[in-house]
Amino acid sequence: MSSDILYDLIFIGSGPGGYHGAIRASSYGAKVALIEKYERFGGTCSNWGCIPTKALYSSARLIAEIKKKSKKFGININGGMTLDFSKVVEHKNNVVKELTSGIAQLLKMKKVAIFNGFGSLLKGDIYNNFEVLVKNGETETIIKGKRVILATGSAPADIPVFNIDHKQILNSDDILDYKRGLTEAPKSLIIIGGGVIGCEFANIFAEFGTKVTILEYLPRILATEEKIIVKQLKKEFNHLGIEICEGKNVLSVKSDGVEVTAVTCDATIPRDQLKDAETQIFKAEKCLVSIGRIKVSEGLGLEKFNINLLRGAIPVNRETMETPFTGIYAIGDCTGLLMLAHFASHQADIAVINSLSSIGGFEDVFPQKVDFSTVPATIFTHPNIGSVGLRHKEAKEKYGELLVGRFSYASSGKAKCMDEEDGMLMVIVNKWTDKIVGASCIGEAAPELISEISVAMRLGITAHQLTSVIHSHPTLSEIVLEAVEDVHGMAIHKAGRRR
Repeated sequence: MSSDILYDLIFIGSGPGGYHGAIRASSYGAKVALIEKYERFGGTCSNWGCIPTKALYSSARLIAEIKKKSKKFGININGGMTLDFSKVVEHKNNVVKELTSGIAQLLKMKKVAIFNGFGSLLKGDIYNNFEVLVKNGETETIIKGKRVILATGSAPADIPVFNIDHKQILNSDDILDYKRGLTEAPKSLIIIGGGVIGCEFANIFAEFGTKVTILEYLPRILATEEKIIVKQLKKEFNHLGIEICEGKNVLSVKSDGVEVTAVTCDATIPRDQLKDAETQIFKAEKCLVSIGRIKVSEGLGLEKFNINLLRGAIPVNRETMETPFTGIYAIGDCTGLLMLAHFASHQADIAVINSLSSIGGFEDVFPQKVDFSTVPATIFTHPNIGSVGLRHKEAKEKYGELLVGRFSYASSGKAKCMDEEDGMLMVIVNKWTDKIVGASCIGEAAPELISEISVAMRLGITAHQLTSVIHSHPTLSEIVLEAVEDVHGMAIHKAGRRR
């Protein structure tokens, strides 16, 4: 079956890149088609990633708040506190259902044509003539468009030696899926990988009462974050009883149906000496493998257009998001650039604008470039972590002389009221331009505080200019003000001012 409609844009994938781009393009007046192979829209973020994880985190966070603060705040919990994990899961699933249904309604309101099935490129040329095949079971439909935007996302990485059975040895999808996800918190959990996903789940399940062990190959967890930030998080993890084992090479993971056994050795041992290496054994009820994600890029018909994958990623022009074949764009995780939902949405905006401007006929649409320098990143542990721009070492190598401002949550009136005094914000400034080039934060609402820094960096605001912005009192946002004031030794609520 073939559709006679000629769409301006065809999207393959409905994650935070695909659905965002489809709605954006429709808002410009474009005729848009969107292909989705799953029953729900929203991709990994809404179904198996950001959203369900944060729903679990919210339950875990509430437990932490009650345990830590109730007595100090004069609240008596008579009879103690119990966890009903079925209600935790119900909340998670309800949030996912509401948000994915909301995406479907938005697409409908914007008159985006929906095609359910697996989409792949059939044929096309640079003269606004692309055909995409949609397969849904035995049904095949060919749709035509002027431009194609690939937004196929990523999936949990799998290494055969870890023997993921989706019962006791799990990936993140196995925990979060709304149909087959965990129905009860395990008594003990080994987490392989101390990156963002591993640390978030470690924090969540430790609050649920699970004995958690993190096995990390690298010398430290969250290796890309500032050392001072990770040091504080590890301190909090130790208080939660999370065992952190860094520099561990996991040789094998096996399940006997009752418990999981992980065999490790020192990560510095060369591969040819592993046979004789001294090993250490870890046991737990379940194991989560969180060693990263792989790009979903196979079966898309890219070879017909001489688009060759680069380590599984769809190659694109980093500024325009166009692939080597004119008229075909790619956005989000499948490009392997920055695997962040909000960055996928930004890429979608750029790809939509650039593709529509190349077609012509759309008002107020002019080519734009992707911004890599002000992308915020967040980690929803407790305390939260947020960062943007360069780390101190990177900034030093790039700019030379720097100015650094720091401000502690312990000096914030609002943080004291909330009993959230453990935290700090560090702002890095180019000494010669007074422009902010990076920032890292750990503490309550760190992701929100970092967003203000992102705005300042995006607009090119200097540290001096940002200090002239009035911040409401008492708020955590004052931490941003004081940290930026401290760049020049002018923070009000900090002892030992530099001048």
